[in-house]
Amino acid sequence: MTKIQPSTKSATINPAMIIFSLFVLSALLFAQPYPDQHFVWQDEDLVADIEINDGVRVSDDGKSLMLADGKVSGLVTLKSQTTPYPFDQGLPSWNGTASGVVNGFVVQMRFGIGDGWSPWLTAGYWKDHIWSSYGLTRYEGGEIDYDYVLLNSPQTRFQFRIYITRNTAAAVSPAVSKLSFFASDSRTTAAVDIDALVADKPEAIFIPTTFYHQYSLDPEIGSSICSPTSVSMILRSYDIAVEPVQFARDTYDPYWKIFGMWPRVVQNAHEYGLDGAVTRYRSWSQARAVLAAGGRIAMSVGLPLYSGHLIMLAGFTEDGRPIVHDPAKSNGYAYIFNKASLSRSWFEKGGIAYTFYPLETSPAIIAQQPTGQASGFRLHQNYPNPFNAATTLTYTLSQDAHMVLAVYDITGQLMTTLLDEWKSAGEHTIVWNADSLPSGNYFVRLISPREQKTIKCVLIK
Repeated sequence: MTKIQPSTKSATINPAMIIFSLFVLSALLFAQPYPDQHFVWQDEDLVADIEINDGVRVSDDGKSLMLADGKVSGLVTLKSQTTPYPFDQGLPSWNGTASGVVNGFVVQMRFGIGDGWSPWLTAGYWKDHIWSSYGLTRYEGGEIDYDYVLLNSPQTRFQFRIYITRNTAAAVSPAVSKLSFFASDSRTTAAVDIDALVADKPEAIFIPTTFYHQYSLDPEIGSSICSPTSVSMILRSYDIAVEPVQFARDTYDPYWKIFGMWPRVVQNAHEYGLDGAVTRYRSWSQARAVLAAGGRIAMSVGLPLYSGHLIMLAGFTEDGRPIVHDPAKSNGYAYIFNKASLSRSWFEKGGIAYTFYPLETSPAIIAQQPTGQASGFRLHQNYPNPFNAATTLTYTLSQDAHMVLAVYDITGQLMTTLLDEWKSAGEHTIVWNADSLPSGNYFVRLISPREQKTIKCVLIK
């Protein structure tokens, strides 16, 4: 091997070359898109980041923001955030509850401008639009285009605030339990590599559901409800009862006069017991990992397949082709598009999607109960856990009901049903013998006609 000795000859420094090299280096660095950034405030994080509070209190379980006793309106502002990387696009969304008439909340955002701030912009509201003015949606530096933050230049600061209102102090207060903001660099979408996406071949997985063809659901609104229809299929994949036309009508935004406002659809799913956010994906494998962890994805797709449409990602074939449940097609259950076309349709539009996981407790059920009354529906953590071969499961019912207790693997496949019968109110135990299953992580789900609970169990042999 030839060893190269360092030169002992003096080098001549050319200032012009140094300046040119620095210019080239900075241009190369700037050419690299900044990473996606996802900011979430939930449970203790939501409470801990309160900066200004006028008439708002923390719920008894410490997980939501709601109106203080005796108040009919309130405002809470969270601490401003400085992001690690600049962003010029963003996807806000939220979870919460609002029942009854003339009860709701508005979510607003603002963005840094030099040392100052933009005006507050309205990101959306739930459930009814009951304010005298919708609020601003644009300023000289950008806008919230329906539900999509689009800035004219990259920024590194943003802030949330929430108005909450109800018609009388005796009414159940609306509550906000989660805020989400998925910030991105537009250059990431512009640099999509379709060949790499086609070559990305995740392992096989499939999520079954009840299929809904949107055009067959309602002759009046069927052509406009791809988004709520896809999420209705996601709810059914979790065995959550939903009437898709009613779900769509509840999602309708009377200000913008559309059914597909991204945060509203996510919020409506939360009323049925899902934890959701508007997010992005940059690869098929990234999406597959969410399905394997028990999550669900509704993809926002565009050209060349549709001008704009929502479909449920159902999984992948043995050879890595995406499978979808497409509500626009009468034969759309487990439909397989050309992979290159679907990759362009989703990722060239930004890989935008709704991402859902089941909640431990459905806020829709709690909201229907008298103030201060907690749900008596519980699935306790198994004991022992981790376990070898057998473990004991305990659950509590607040009322008599037909119950299902089922075990799923991490891909969402049903492994065994431990219980499928009518049970009386009270506490019950059952021993799960897993002799026939391999070591690994499993999810046990207790399902009633109105709510469900899930725990994670670890089998070690």
